[in-house]
Formats: sequence, structure tokens, C-alpha cells
Amino acid sequence: MPEKLDQAARYGFDIELFYEDLYYIAKSLPGGPIPENQLAAAHLIRSMCDERGIAIVCLQPFMHYEGLRDRRKHAERIEEMKLWIEMAKVLDTHIISIPSTFLSSEKMSGDLDLITEDLREVADLGAPEGIQFAYESLAWGTYSDTWEQSWRIVQLVDRPNFGLCLDTYNMAGRCYADPASPDRRVPNAEAETKASIERLVNTVDPSKIVYVQVVDAEYLADPLIEGHKYHVEGQPARMSWSRNCRLFYGEQDRGAYLPIHAILKAILVDLKFDGWVSAEMFNISLADWRPSVPEQHAHRAAVSWEKIVSDFNLASPTERTRPAIGATTAPRAQL
Repeated sequence: MPEKLDQAARYGFDIELFYEDLYYIAKSLPGGPIPENQLAAAHLIRSMCDERGIAIVCLQPFMHYEGLRDRRKHAERIEEMKLWIEMAKVLDTHIISIPSTFLSSEKMSGDLDLITEDLREVADLGAPEGIQFAYESLAWGTYSDTWEQSWRIVQLVDRPNFGLCLDTYNMAGRCYADPASPDRRVPNAEAETKASIERLVNTVDPSKIVYVQVVDAEYLADPLIEGHKYHVEGQPARMSWSRNCRLFYGEQDRGAYLPIHAILKAILVDLKFDGWVSAEMFNISLADWRPSVPEQHAHRAAVSWEKIVSDFNLASPTERTRPAIGATTAPRAQL
């Protein structure tokens, strides 16, 4: 954790905090990952971030929550959420991210009324503590796998502290790409994506976008089907692709091929979103244990961010501009 935070500070980034990072620290403390140690880990992380001048954008992901058929399990998850809210306060973040579930229909109900009720419950639980929830459709979600579905759910929940996380990978990975298909695209990919973007601009209230995640993904030489090195039995191809093949915005030299520029234009220019922008990166390269890996990825993220700023003219001439990549005084990667 300290090495990753060092590189975040070096390149001028704040962070999304993955719960697993916090859990690993808690697990190393005497007694293991009990709630008290999870809170202690939150204090340690907050202290490390304070030493480096790093803000924590959000705590994520609170997974497999909405629509549980086993209501005893639901009650257990509510108790977990109470702990997450406590940890968020310690971490000095006000955002908790909830991705759409991808558990089987045997465990999760597709009843939209139940899903809405469950999400209202956590929204109401977090509201007195100033917590905002960001709901995100995963491209392989069981009942919510498009941004349109997550937007519908946000509207039904109808709470001021419950909004959208828009992830360019999950958006394009559903309406444009299919890593298992012969050409790695869905049928009529261009038309489907254009129509989806038009709906986004015409229907979404930008004030309900909590934050945006921006990454691209690699065009695979072969379809991601049985026999492919990334294939996992029982795991959706889009999930396997996500875990191994995401790329930063602008990395066409590494095989990036999704229409991320068009999606970002809709969000940043047409909808005029002006909140947090994050690069949620998963890639097989992160499994490399060499000490240079955090610095390499932080550098790539910084180059990508500068390309976003340039491509969408985000920095006006009167604003402070980012120093050279690697400068310790770089402003945060936020809009």
C-alpha cells in the first residue's frame, strides 16, 4: 500500500480505495479482519494518505447486495454496510460504490421492486452520515448490465444521495464490444453505440452522476472462448476480459479499440459533467510482482489523463496547468 500511494502522490492522483486493500491490512493485524481491525486499517490508510496529501474519492465495491433472495443474508449485508459507513467516515470519503450483482438468479431476484427497496434502504442508512452511493451496471450483471438499466434503477430509488457511476468500459463493453464474438463486437456495434450515446445525452441528469470511470480495453487476437488463455469456466467472457485486458484511455498502441472518446464527449462536453474522473484499471500486468509495476501504471495513467485534458480542452488558459509528468506538485486528476 505505501508504494502504491507513493506513486499516486508522485503523479498527482487521488485514489479510489478498493475494499480488498483495506481488508488485506486488517487481515495482517492481530485478530484478523474483525470489524475493529477493519476500522483500524481505515485509520492507517487515512494516515498514509494524509502524509502524502491524497484524498480518497470513494470506498468500493460493495458487491452482490441488491435483490438477495435470502433475506437473512440481506440483513447481514446491512450490518456490513453500517461498518462500511463507519470506515468511510474514518477514511474521510463520502462515496460508497455499489456495482450491479452478477450472482446467479438462484441467489438474486430480478424483482425490480425488491431491488429498489434494497437500494433505498442503504441510501436512507447513509443519508444522515452524508454518504452518497454510486450505482454502476457491470457489463456482465445479472439484472443490470447497461447504463440504461442502472439509470432506471437510480430513478426508481429516487433518493438525493443515490446516483450513477458511469464506467466507460462497462458501457462500451456491453453496447459495442463482445470479446467472445468473431470480430470482438456486438452486431451493429456502431449503430447501437451511437443510439446509446444519444439516449445518454437526452435522458440522464448530470447532477445524478456521482463520478465517472474511464478506461478502454484490448482487442484480442482470438475470441475469448473455451481454450483462450483468459477463459474461466463459468465466468462471463466480458468479466474475464475486464480482469485481464483493460487499458488506459488513449492506449491504441496497446490495442485499445473501444469508442471511449465518443462516450467521454457525451459525458464531459454534452452533459457538462464536472466531477471526479477516475481510471479504474484491471489488467494481467498488475499481477506482475516487480517493484516497478506501480510506477509504470501510475505513469501510464498520468499520460492518459493529460490526453483526456487535451482531447476535451478541459483546462482553460487561465487555469493552473499540470506540471511535467512526475512532478510532486502536480494538481489532482479531477475536473
